[in-house]
Amino acid sequence: MKLFTEASIGPVKLRNRSIRAAAYEGMAPGHLVSDQLVSYHRSVAAGGIGMTTVAYASTIRSGLSFPNQLWMRKEAIPGLRRLTDAVHAEGAAASVQIGHCGNMASYAVTRSLPLAPSGGINLYGPTFPRTMKQKDIDLVAASFGDAVRIAHESGFDAVEVHAGHGYLVSQFLSPYTNRRTDDYGGSFENRSRFMREVMDQVMHAAGQDMGIVVKMNLRDGFRGGMEIEESIGVARMLERCGAHALVLSGGFVSRAPMYVMRGRMPFRVMSHGVKNPVTRMLIRVFGGLLVRPEPFSEAYFLEDALKVRAAVKIPLVFVGGLNSLESIEAVLEQGFDFTAFARPLVNDPAFISKLKSGEITRSACTTANYCVAAIYTGSMACYQHLDDLPEKWKQEFSSGPGS
Repeated sequence: MKLFTEASIGPVKLRNRSIRAAAYEGMAPGHLVSDQLVSYHRSVAAGGIGMTTVAYASTIRSGLSFPNQLWMRKEAIPGLRRLTDAVHAEGAAASVQIGHCGNMASYAVTRSLPLAPSGGINLYGPTFPRTMKQKDIDLVAASFGDAVRIAHESGFDAVEVHAGHGYLVSQFLSPYTNRRTDDYGGSFENRSRFMREVMDQVMHAAGQDMGIVVKMNLRDGFRGGMEIEESIGVARMLERCGAHALVLSGGFVSRAPMYVMRGRMPFRVMSHGVKNPVTRMLIRVFGGLLVRPEPFSEAYFLEDALKVRAAVKIPLVFVGGLNSLESIEAVLEQGFDFTAFARPLVNDPAFISKLKSGEITRSACTTANYCVAAIYTGSMACYQHLDDLPEKWKQEFSSGPGS
């Protein structure tokens, strides 16, 4: 089977074509690596993954949106080194996703106004970002290079630059969030300028022995956002920038989050962990109006991803709804080089080794999205493994994909 064959991302050889997708864990209190984070990635590595990706690590303090988010700085190196050593000991490669939250950054965490291509109110925060000046742009772009150097010193084999999902690089690319009239706004060439400057910093810092992966959007997932035609242009541009592989995803976490993962968001679960009673009530009453459900199907990005596959030669990582060996092999046979998973590995870190042994052919994950909701008020967890979850919630979640 193709999944279990070796393959390389730039200078990094993976023992198979599986990657743990960079799904936020919520396991970095004080923005530092915890024992819980090390344990989780060790378990995924022991479970047979080719490369596990740690998420989401801010390149600079202004890019943080949660108190339990990683921040790539010197103080983090000992913990990061402990994590990469644990992953390597289990035979897997280690990657870290680096990015900046832009207009979704939290003032309570950063103690500064969020930065954005264009200022104004972000209703989906809600946050009140300010428009980035040239000195802000230069500082943040340079921070991506600094983060790569921290990753290298910490023993990571690769970094994943987050240029999708409505984070800062994606905010510059999208006409929805970029209303600038200078050299960084307007035309596609201008809107992609910040991304190119980030990639210049990343490639210079990476040297010759690190793999450089970029996560990008196929579509933003709503009217007025980026569509597939411009996304193909982004893929071609990243190929010219020297990236070693692209992760093809989609959606805006602040505008169309369920386009990223499909199904619906269980707001009762999300609100359960919110301490502020007013916020808890708002989530329960208005959450469903702001975050619309999206139908789930296996390999849900395939149609658009194939258009990118036809346009570039760079290795491509397929992510999105791969819950079975059949769907994994199907996308690999259609020209994709790697496959990435998040929810199946939350459900069972040994997902890959069990596929290889024949113990299972499909993940037990029901895509109920409890794990997604839980990270906003705690840390990643699968409802199927929680003894203290109310039985009525378990019954509701187990009703099928996207329940």
